[in-house]
Amino acid sequence: MGKQKAVIFANGELSDLAAARALIEPGDFLVAADGGARRMAALGLTPALVVGDLDSLTADEVLALREAGIEILQFPAEKDETDLELALLEAVRRGYGQIFIAAALGGRLDQTLANVFLLALPELAGVDARLHDGREEAFLIRGVGEVTGQAGEFVSLLPLFGPAEGIHTTGLRYPLRGETLLPERSRGISNEMLGELAEVSLEKGVLLCIHRLGGEA
Repeated sequence: MGKQKAVIFANGELSDLAAARALIEPGDFLVAADGGARRMAALGLTPALVVGDLDSLTADEVLALREAGIEILQFPAEKDETDLELALLEAVRRGYGQIFIAAALGGRLDQTLANVFLLALPELAGVDARLHDGREEAFLIRGVGEVTGQAGEFVSLLPLFGPAEGIHTTGLRYPLRGETLLPERSRGISNEMLGELAEVSLEKGVLLCIHRLGGEA
């Protein structure tokens, strides 16, 4: 699978519009998950594709999208998937090997947690998928993973779906040397990068890596 990038805007909060806009590079495929189209409009961006049941957009907004010739994949309101899940699956179906998901953190807690768990979709195996709003990114580590950034930035490693065992890290202020992290314990919170690269490996389980860019608590 190639590494062409898709950027999907969900309908959550965007606390830093400039940082979110900096995620976009020339050639990126821009997708709005329903009300994410409104988040993109605030950034002066136009989606190439809108996916969802469109219940978060007004009739006038939907009409404007159609008149602009934007591709729309509309689904029934009564469905088993969230609009973001449908947008993710469509990006994978179109062959994108790197997917950034913006405006998926903050706001409703249930939606935020569901968005995090979407990273574990089987269809995303082999895809570099991460929740990313320009200030904070979240992605899964299975086996081995890297965090790139700057010294002083915060990195939290949280075991997902169960214990994460045999964890080794380099490049973090508080190293792990074969330890196990437990979901009900907070040991993996707020580690700190020593330089531009941190490496993480684990023998068993899945880690959710949350990387705070800029090093602010």
